[in-house]
Amino acid sequence: MEEHKIGQFFGIGLGPGDPELLTLKALRVIKNSPVIAFPIKAVNEASYALSIVSDFIDMERQQLLPLLFPMTKNKEIIKQQWKEATEAVFRYLQQGKDVAFLTEGDPLFYSTFIHLRQYMGLLHPEVAVQSIPGISSIFGAAASLHLPLADGDAQVGIIPATRNKDHMKKAIEQHETIIFLKIAKVLDLLVDVLIETNTLEKAAIVTKATSNEEIIYKNVLDLKGKELPYLSLMVVKRT
Repeated sequence: MEEHKIGQFFGIGLGPGDPELLTLKALRVIKNSPVIAFPIKAVNEASYALSIVSDFIDMERQQLLPLLFPMTKNKEIIKQQWKEATEAVFRYLQQGKDVAFLTEGDPLFYSTFIHLRQYMGLLHPEVAVQSIPGISSIFGAAASLHLPLADGDAQVGIIPATRNKDHMKKAIEQHETIIFLKIAKVLDLLVDVLIETNTLEKAAIVTKATSNEEIIYKNVLDLKGKELPYLSLMVVKRT
């Protein structure tokens, strides 16, 4: 029986949402990969990552592989899902098929690909894994806001928003520009932080940056008590 050469596993950075922000390399690998994998949070859920590149996928020639990563803090469930996703990818790799895993932004920046890459290395170290960089939503948001993030010796901080109020206050106080990621779940607390640091008028929020669903909010106080999409970030530029 003929043995297949093991396929390559690619983490593809798609950029923040505008398909025209794909790199030429990312587009080439996507078009050449027999299997296109992407993360979903629930069965039959639509994938934002897949929607960015849907026009470039040939459904007659390429196979879609949704990988389930449920939103939970149960570490045992999370570990099991990573292992199952890794094995699902490997089943195609061992057939000699390359697999391209789609990620919004960059595959090595707060991405699900980081964990898949780690587990693939642990469970199947023979697999060649390659990361293809993508434009971060941070830079997409800066372009949409027409806002220079840093110049000269200015310091920039990038942190996920948390329920640690003091930590977020300190981040603002210690940087000329701060980008808060994943702000939807702690938006009200973050608005309070802005009020206490006198930076309310220095802040702006961008949801789904650069996509055709992008929304920019400059009056952040009006959003208190409201819900935002998961893909929302805040830029606070003090100077």
